[in-house]
Amino acid sequence: MADAVVVGSGPNGLAAAVILARAGLAVEVYEAEPSAGGGSRTVELTLPGFRHDLCAGAHPMASASPFFRAFDLPAHGVELLTPEVSYAHPLDGGRAGVAWRDLDRTVEGLGRDGAAWRGLFAPMVRHWEAVVELAMSDLRRLPRDPVTAARFGLRVVEQGTPLWNLRFDDEPAASMLTGIATHAITPPRAIPAAGAGMLLGTLAHAGGWGLPRGGSQAIPDALIAELERLGGRVHTDHRIDSLDEFPDETVLLDLSPAELIRIGGHRLPDRYADRLRDFRYGGAACKVDFALSGPVPWTAEDCARAGTLHLVGTRSEAVAAERAVAAGRHADRPYVLAIQPGVVDSTRAPAGNHTFYTYAHVPNGSPRDVSAAVVAQVERFAPGFTDLILAKHVITAAEMPEHNANYIGGDISAGAMSLRQFLFRPVPRWNPYATPVSGVYLCSSATPPGPGVHGMNGLHAARHVLRSRFGIHTDPLDLLRG
Repeated sequence: MADAVVVGSGPNGLAAAVILARAGLAVEVYEAEPSAGGGSRTVELTLPGFRHDLCAGAHPMASASPFFRAFDLPAHGVELLTPEVSYAHPLDGGRAGVAWRDLDRTVEGLGRDGAAWRGLFAPMVRHWEAVVELAMSDLRRLPRDPVTAARFGLRVVEQGTPLWNLRFDDEPAASMLTGIATHAITPPRAIPAAGAGMLLGTLAHAGGWGLPRGGSQAIPDALIAELERLGGRVHTDHRIDSLDEFPDETVLLDLSPAELIRIGGHRLPDRYADRLRDFRYGGAACKVDFALSGPVPWTAEDCARAGTLHLVGTRSEAVAAERAVAAGRHADRPYVLAIQPGVVDSTRAPAGNHTFYTYAHVPNGSPRDVSAAVVAQVERFAPGFTDLILAKHVITAAEMPEHNANYIGGDISAGAMSLRQFLFRPVPRWNPYATPVSGVYLCSSATPPGPGVHGMNGLHAARHVLRSRFGIHTDPLDLLRG
């Protein structure tokens, strides 16, 4: 019999499993899908030989998170390739805001707003580890570097309130910052979105946004290999329908609140279950993948060097698009996040060809195929793109849960990124990982610090499990390093 069971094999569930196994526990992982990895799976969606990331594509946090730094991805065979341009934000007329890994080069390209960009990000880049520690904490501890925390907080307030236009005079810099804030799939002028933007923007200049060679699947594969080396097991194609299947084991759930209710509702106190039902799911994604016969012909030539692009236009256009989605409407010109892994990784497609990853923000639960709008946004900044399309594959927001039950209505963030749900995920509770059911814990992106491929939700949950259930007080990071 296992000491601990993890339900769900996304990066957080696997992170928790590896930590528990490093502590000497017998661990088993159960995954409902035929393959493990959750949002970090890589599959052939369009044509044979074209490898597409099913959800997570670029990984700003994979080389920065305390979990992955201690786990040491390179030592476990994961090669993170970093484009020289972390992200680009094209504008009409052939202009673009370009976030080079090199902060100085970025500043130089922003002209009269270069000094403002440096003032915003240089202190964060110098102290990026403190920024990461703050942003990826369980929100229950005082920061070890209060000066950097204060600087970060002031910048988040600036960019999350009506003050956000005071710093910049020209469109590219303002649009760049809006583009990264909009990763949160919420109107970008808000505190949680600004926090995401400041973190992602810092990491863009502090090592870059990595793309795993061969696809995102390399990350869960490395975690699974380590778990199996330690004696753990992963059971795929095995859906768990009730907590009663594990009457004696400690259980960690890499699941959404809705899934917790589904498998454990009969054992949850009514008040806690009601709070879980009140948990809001946010804007969603319609995923559109392309097999291309060549590289995307961007009008702004530096976009060809970017791993990630934000296709929406100006800051005001991004705000309008996200407000439409928040109101339950489809934007005529949606925010489109695009990834072109071929800029650094030739293994993703047959020679001379390219994979092209996109998703558009849409209302939660939308059944609409918005690929025409996606193509139009790409064509807007890369005329001739349509002529390169060999095949495409669409997963609507309504279809997302068929591939990952945690993506309720296509919400890939596992919960709306409101201020309340940023601070209290999934419910107001001092220990957000423990449930009222003895021995049952949450470790998904619905807990702090929220979404992203960083493993920190799993690490924080595992820390509580080791202490409260097994009397093990060793720091999980020390377990990983050991």
